[in-house]
Amino acid sequence: MPIIKSAIERAKTNVKANERNSAQLSSMRTAVKKFEKAVTNHDDNAAELYKAASSAVDRAASKGLIKTNKASRDKSRMAARLAKANA
Repeated sequence: MPIIKSAIERAKTNVKANERNSAQLSSMRTAVKKFEKAVTNHDDNAAELYKAASSAVDRAASKGLIKTNKASRDKSRMAARLAKANA
């Protein structure tokens, strides 16, 4: 346990940031899973879910939760799956 005041404050800040980041990452993963499930089940709302998942991935990348290249790769793979499902 930290003794110095600034270290105590920093520890509190880290806990808050960790909770915020975990929630954001979880919501991104949930959006992607919903899209994947919709594509697998040939649902009609796959395009809407793609848009939501793509937005969630972009948001996570902008916050620094995932790297930009991973975001691009994930979006590209989702777009390819959507195109294949619609073909």
